[in-house]
Amino acid sequence: MKVIIIEDEHLTAERIRTLLNKIDSDITVLKVIDSVSQAVKWFGQHGSPDLVFMDIQLADGISFDIFDRVRIEAPVIFITAYQEYAIRAFKVNSVDYLLKPIAEHDLKAALDKFKSLFQREVRPPEIGSDLLDSIRQMISKPYKTRFMVKVGDRIKSVDVEHILFFYSQQKGTF
Repeated sequence: MKVIIIEDEHLTAERIRTLLNKIDSDITVLKVIDSVSQAVKWFGQHGSPDLVFMDIQLADGISFDIFDRVRIEAPVIFITAYQEYAIRAFKVNSVDYLLKPIAEHDLKAALDKFKSLFQREVRPPEIGSDLLDSIRQMISKPYKTRFMVKVGDRIKSVDVEHILFFYSQQKGTF
């Protein structure tokens, strides 16, 4: 899983990184960002990560300014010292809202919540042998090489190589 951390306190960012690696070794921290302006620039140049860890009070503003400037499609876990922003946080892509100092069990619970909401394992449905045989037969049949097309009062044979497209209009196909 690829994540970014938006946190202006270096020690807190490193603690988040350390805890994430301890909780799940498959997590890769793509970038640690410490300001609104850097976050806007990063999201403008890159695709969305799988998850964002975001402080609310940053060096040059509050993190909600990021949402006003760029589209963030990734889920967000807010990690902050301020309780008063909780309602506003859940109006954006928030999965959880953790208060500093960060406890390992709280971070793990937030990650588990994220995984249960967004990373469901997709398994292909079981296909019976009869259905599989029917599909194989349909695939093995040759495709049409020509179509019979009505031109005025006559019917004309047209090879598939000469057909670019069909379209329908007022109960007629052209």
